[in-house]
Amino acid sequence: MQKAWRNDSYEKVTGKATFTDDLKKIDMVHCAPVYSELIHAKIKSINTSKAEKAKGVLRVITAKDVPGDANFGQIHKDYFMFVTDKIRSEGDVVALIVADTRENAISATNLVEVDAIPLPILSDMEVAFNEKENLVHESKGSNIINHHKIRRGKKIDIAFSECDVILERDYSTGYIEHAYLEPESAVCVPRYDGVMEVYGSMQHPFSTRRFVATLLGKQLSEIEIIATTMGGGFGGKDDTAAIVCARAALAAQLTGKPAKLTYTREWSMRESYKRHPYKLHYKIGVKGKKIHAVKTKMIVDGGAYTSVTPWVSWRSTVQCCGPYKVENVICDAYGVHTNNIFTGAFRGFGAPQVNFCIEQLVEECAKEIGEDPIAFRKENMLRQGDETITSQKLDNHTVSTEEVLNKVLEISDYSNKIKNVSLGKKSEKQYGIGVAMSYRGASLGAEGMDFCSAIINGQFDGSILLEVGIHENGQGAESAMILLAAENLGVKKERIRYNRASTSHIPDGGTTVASRGTLMGGGAVVDAAKNLKRIIAKSLHKELNCNIENVRFFDDYVWGATNENKISWKDAMHKMFLNCDYPFSFGSFKAPKVSWDEENGTGNAYFTWVYSAQVIELEFDTIKNSVKLLDIFAVHDIGKTVNKKMLQGQIYGGITQGVGMALMENLTSTNGKLSATNFNKYKIPRATDIPKITTAIVENHDPNSPTGAKGIGEPALEIAAAAIGNAMYNATGKRFNSYPIKFKK
Repeated sequence: MQKAWRNDSYEKVTGKATFTDDLKKIDMVHCAPVYSELIHAKIKSINTSKAEKAKGVLRVITAKDVPGDANFGQIHKDYFMFVTDKIRSEGDVVALIVADTRENAISATNLVEVDAIPLPILSDMEVAFNEKENLVHESKGSNIINHHKIRRGKKIDIAFSECDVILERDYSTGYIEHAYLEPESAVCVPRYDGVMEVYGSMQHPFSTRRFVATLLGKQLSEIEIIATTMGGGFGGKDDTAAIVCARAALAAQLTGKPAKLTYTREWSMRESYKRHPYKLHYKIGVKGKKIHAVKTKMIVDGGAYTSVTPWVSWRSTVQCCGPYKVENVICDAYGVHTNNIFTGAFRGFGAPQVNFCIEQLVEECAKEIGEDPIAFRKENMLRQGDETITSQKLDNHTVSTEEVLNKVLEISDYSNKIKNVSLGKKSEKQYGIGVAMSYRGASLGAEGMDFCSAIINGQFDGSILLEVGIHENGQGAESAMILLAAENLGVKKERIRYNRASTSHIPDGGTTVASRGTLMGGGAVVDAAKNLKRIIAKSLHKELNCNIENVRFFDDYVWGATNENKISWKDAMHKMFLNCDYPFSFGSFKAPKVSWDEENGTGNAYFTWVYSAQVIELEFDTIKNSVKLLDIFAVHDIGKTVNKKMLQGQIYGGITQGVGMALMENLTSTNGKLSATNFNKYKIPRATDIPKITTAIVENHDPNSPTGAKGIGEPALEIAAAAIGNAMYNATGKRFNSYPIKFKK
């Protein structure tokens, strides 16, 4: 196993990496979006005449100039890349200024005049849920985007009547900004062959291609998306980034010149989707020492457009009871349209919100029945062969709930430290320690189609080109794929160069989300390696004096049935050239089948699961009304480690974001307007806010994954806030049912 390695480390550390905004093209034009100060309004007219006459302006683009369709979306095609008849949120773009310089484009944005009739603003998700007349999208007939259910066990009223203890709690969670360092950026070049070449900072080139093709009215084959080095995403550079690319591509098509559109931080925060705010009501009943019944209702603020709200809220239902056995469950999750900024994918994808609730609730239940919270968890946690709340039997992989919990308790010395908690005892510094655990469905599951591909192209000098249908978001996916390819081919990693991603090189492999990159991409790499070894063996087995099936690959050699016959990898590639055989292979991996009954909320929601536990220690300063984190411990069962340092880096980053979510990131929307559009008013964690993070990796090789590996990107984040919530209770003696956690003296 590598100590630490990344294929892109040198260029990033030295500043040589080329980001989208670094790109310059001859005769390039620059773009700037135009917003209205209206939040919800019926458009009468958009007057661009003054802007068109402004210095350096070449063109002002509105919806009437769109040759294709102005509206698109991943699930519902209800997002307007240029508004048509109505403004639905402050992030809506009414026009795009195209000018000779960026400065001239920005200067002209104030000259576009919008004449519109204001409409009542829906900014409260609960009001919008019940509203019948004032609709964000009249054509839908309702503000409700989706309704997902879980129905398990007997009638819930009967189940609760059998309980010894019943608790009811309300929770709320707010917007979270992705806060990636690099705002959205796109450079688009109209090519001589009619193809629109798009360079952009985006998480999924193929969904970007769909957005661009829709707006331009072109076929997918006429759009080539070429990914550049990306300055962070965390789920936030899918829809919004694709839309930015589409607008720049339209400017390029209409002017016949290369076009650049790079967002300012203010534009980015104003327009980009956020983590979904939730309003949750939980009712939980305990019978003896068992969680006997749970009833929960969630209202999820989807904002003005659907995006992936149905998928996010669906995961929330599947994981609404955490990693626990519950025989009787009713869960209802509603995605709702408001006039707030729309919400979409963010690392964790619907799980952090429900984990924050259930992990505090289990401790409250334990207290009510006089049980130790750890013992109560062990009494109720899912184990090998158990059924989840969706009736999925966990028998096709190692269920390691107790293993990860025991490990995090051990490395944190939890059993001794919990004896020292303040529990609200009056003192200047109150000490608390908290634990939280989770199980997370790996990859997309029943959210969507789940498959991926890889190409291994051996060169006749012994070098290798590798391309995989996943995207490098900065997480180190390319490095992981190189290491897996080297391992499966039996060659040195130095032979392999990861080929720059392009939608014209490899088939769509799905979005690089849901912690699926290593799992799905690695599976495709394994298949491609098997296919390539078969091709090589067929070409060279006679020279190795053995049957095809006896050819072996290791130590940078191709071997016969015995160690007496071998050919170096470099020579093997040259011999294939002389044999006129191509050392080229295509591989794919299709996720194992899942099942889902939407009406009853039952089925095998995911083909495997990741198990996690974290402990966080903190100190609450009663004088300063502030929290200082003291220590963090994290244990995750990720199947197999591919690159340990990279894996640990993902854990550190995920926990840091979880800390921000729990304690400081406070983005609100008042009458549809965000409280912050820059980091001067939106606080995120600094390096000095994060203490030492100790990790322990549990490896239970997953038989559902060709590599044995699963994922870590989202499990690392999804329970940090819950652990902090429990630590805050153990420090202050108070429960906090919303985040960011607010302290009152």
